[in-house]
Amino acid sequence: MADKAPSPGQDLPVAAMLGEVGNQVRSLRKEAGLTLERLAELSGLSTGIVSQIERGLANPSFGTLVQLAHGLGIPVGALFQVSDRHRSPVVRKSERRRLEGHGIVDDGGRYELLTPDLTGALEATWVETPPGYDSSANPYRHQGEEFGLVLSGRKDVYLDGVRYELGPGDSIRYPSTTPHWYVNPGDEVCKAIWVITPPTW
Repeated sequence: MADKAPSPGQDLPVAAMLGEVGNQVRSLRKEAGLTLERLAELSGLSTGIVSQIERGLANPSFGTLVQLAHGLGIPVGALFQVSDRHRSPVVRKSERRRLEGHGIVDDGGRYELLTPDLTGALEATWVETPPGYDSSANPYRHQGEEFGLVLSGRKDVYLDGVRYELGPGDSIRYPSTTPHWYVNPGDEVCKAIWVITPPTW
């Protein structure tokens, strides 16, 4: 069960803690590639409760947090561990987090998060795709807008079937609602930076 969270001004330390826990739950859920509904199912909780916890609007019992941790596949203590990496606006190259199951099929590409987490208004991703990479079998389509910059190699971006060829230094912007997919037609790994707003999870 979850009690109602303190109203603003009544207990700021508690309210701040609940907000931190909520942000941590949301960030961990997104990193795991889980929807609210799926996490609720795995945790044995209602979608409404999970949503309230993520928004800092509920004061969950320890039992509820244990259920959430079980659904996320983590120790319950991890819900309270907001590390310096999460707090800092800086993401070191060695600390980039791989995006696994992040709305992305296992297509041979490498995706690393360049933003500290997935709770902000935008998501920046380091993308590496090997020669022959082709995501046309699973076109992407979602809300928002995207910007891409090719750093090295070649990348063909298809927007509703129209091909746009990009090389080093080339960039592109397009609405994410347009069906889009990517191909690496070159003979070297393509390295690029992709920015999505809002984040896809």
